[in-house]
This record gives sequence, C-alpha cells and structure tokens, in this order.
Amino acid sequence: MKKHHEKDSYLVSFLDFMYIEKGLSKNTVESYKSDLLDAYNWSANCLNTPLKDLKKNNIEEYIQFLFKKKYKSSTVNRKISSLKAFFLFLVKKSKIKDNPVGDIPAPKQEKKLPVSISEDDVDMLLNSPNQESFIGSRDKAMLEILYATGMRVSELINLKFSDIDLSRSIVKVLGKGSKERLIPFGESANYYMKIYFERRSKSNINRSIQNIFVNTTGSKITREAFWHRVKIYSKIIDLKKDISPHTLRHAFATHLLNRGADLRSVQLLLGHSDLSTTQIYTHIAKQRLSDALKKHHPRG
Repeated sequence: MKKHHEKDSYLVSFLDFMYIEKGLSKNTVESYKSDLLDAYNWSANCLNTPLKDLKKNNIEEYIQFLFKKKYKSSTVNRKISSLKAFFLFLVKKSKIKDNPVGDIPAPKQEKKLPVSISEDDVDMLLNSPNQESFIGSRDKAMLEILYATGMRVSELINLKFSDIDLSRSIVKVLGKGSKERLIPFGESANYYMKIYFERRSKSNINRSIQNIFVNTTGSKITREAFWHRVKIYSKIIDLKKDISPHTLRHAFATHLLNRGADLRSVQLLLGHSDLSTTQIYTHIAKQRLSDALKKHHPRG
C-alpha cells in the first residue's frame, strides 16, 4: 500500500496494519486515513504535538473543535472511532501505555425522524394500483395489509398462506430474532386480500407455492421488486416525498398515535423489543399536532 504520510511513522504503520494484516478494503483504510489526518493536522497546527502524544483532554478539545466546525454527531462519532482504533493499535504495539480515547463517550446521535405521509397521501397511494391485472391486484393487497398491520417489508414478503386467517382477520408474523406476533387487521385489507387470493387461485401460478405474494412466474416477490412498485405508484400520484414500503410502517404507527392509541400497544404491534424505539413516532405525532395548531388556531 502506498504510504501517504511519511512524517508520522505510527500513522503509516497503523494504516498498513489495517490494510495488510486486518485485510480491510482500500476504501475503509482510506476512510481511517482521512479521519486520522484531520486529527494529525489539528494536533500539529493547534498544539504542535505529534498525534500519538495526545492526551484525553486534548481529544476532548478536538471533539469540541469538530462540533464548532459544524460536523454532524454521526461524523464526529466516526472520527472518534478511528482515533480509538489508532490508539488501541499503539497500546498493543507497546508504543503508548494508555488509550486516551478509551473512556470518552460517543456524542449523542441526532434522532433522524422517519419520513411520514398523511392519511390522505396513504389513501391515494393505496388506490393507485390498477386492479384489473394480477400484479395490480397483488400490489393492492400488499399495500393494504402493510398499512393495516405496520409489519416490516421483510415480514410481508415472507408471508405464507398458513400465516393468515381471513375468517378472523389475523396474521402471524415472524419478526426479528425469530419472534412471532399476531396482528389483527381491518375490513379493507381483508377485502382486498380475498380478491387477490381468488385471482391467484384462478391464475396459472403453481398452487403448491406457499408464499402469498408472488410474481407472474410464481417466484416470491423480492424486497427490491416491491420497492420498485411503490416508487411507480408514488410517481402516479405525484407524491413529492421520497417514500419506500417502510414508509407505510411509519404511517401505520404515526396515524395510530394521532388517533389516540397508546404507545405500548403500538410497540407490540410493531414488534419493537424496546419501547424507546417506538417513542420516535411520538415526536412525529407531536409535530403534526403543533403544525395543525399553527395552521388552524386564530392566534396560531
């Protein structure tokens, strides 16, 4: 590997170690190099100190410097991670005694709110498939059941006939960690699932295939294929937001909370093991209420 920074033999040794001995890709090693050279330059210019001689208080100063430069928390976390790996390498090679980054906590990540669409947008999206065709009927059923249950896309495409009970409007879902959960669904999803089942039974598709949602050759639909179908329908209705199948899971949770559902119930329906994962949807619901207040209140 070409040695980029002969001025700092420790840095060069670390990068060679990650590339040659650890077997990391050139792109990954380049990412380490970029992060560490930023720290190297800061240390040389601001402290006139070699990178390997930085102490914990210097690292904390560097982190403050990064935030002043308006770096995102995710970027700062990555740069800290690169420094940790570098200093851990020096400790293991007995070049320094202690890792100055060892017990420095990672900055809190900004919570990125998922894309949320309105109930009207969902209605338009769900009504966009042309149900005269087998594919349109399948897509309509998939969109309806996805929004009705909030299941993950991976759970949706893996559904088998044995997982759904249309007489009771209940679907069994195998979620993360192979955890099963039962989700009830409403009349609309039930109605369009029945239409799709009937159309599929009358098609030439092999009836022995147990996956519910298949393409015209009888193969299970893939995540990518369904993602592509959702993009097509999004364009048909001229939806300005960049959505995916997962957007309907977000809409399911947000709309339930907007209409008064309690957080614990939504957590169980989504299959979240931790309530804090579900709480992100309360921020969306609160923002929606705040926007509604500003828009409609006479003194908003």
